[in-house]
Amino acid sequence: MLKDLLNEYYNIIFEPELIEEIIAVGAYKKVKEDELLLDIGDSFEYIPLMLSGAIKISRENDKGEEIVLYFLEHGDTCTITFVSGLQSNKSKIRGVAERESEIIFIPIAKLEEWMIKYHSWREYVIDSYNTRLNEMIEAIDTLAFMKMDERIFKYLSDKVKIMRDPVLHTTHQDIAIDLNTSRVVVSRLLKQLENEQKIKLYRNKIEVLEY
Repeated sequence: MLKDLLNEYYNIIFEPELIEEIIAVGAYKKVKEDELLLDIGDSFEYIPLMLSGAIKISRENDKGEEIVLYFLEHGDTCTITFVSGLQSNKSKIRGVAERESEIIFIPIAKLEEWMIKYHSWREYVIDSYNTRLNEMIEAIDTLAFMKMDERIFKYLSDKVKIMRDPVLHTTHQDIAIDLNTSRVVVSRLLKQLENEQKIKLYRNKIEVLEY
């Protein structure tokens, strides 16, 4: 079963020998929607390889205010865990399942060993760093240069692509938390977006009409 799940994506990336090693040392886990996988202050012991689903990665300040950094999807890994795990640093991020997900966890000790042993793993790690860096730059640009209504619409559009569903089951408060703003502001701007016929509002769900 695990080999089939890995082969759905990773067989076009990794050598067969690496796939076999992942199966041998990896720990498979199915997580429920909203399940906490990693919290701020936790130790890194494993590298996650996403098999399905979506994981929300966020930061929190000393006041408890939270902001979403990026999402992990099918075929992704979280490169923040690499350096932090190898240096035995505590987590500065939080990972929560945005929807039911399947993940295989690799012992952090395998990171350096496989970097030397497998060319495909080295390329995967480098590509993952590049992807996460670009996402972080995009997140900074969004904060610095976009108005709040643009940020909200981008957030909704990105989430539709991640969830693969134009109808998002979420609340105004959930959006406010993810974007570190107030629910009142979110509600007002969502109504504005509805008037612009970009979204349709329902009770505890939003249909995105453009994305």
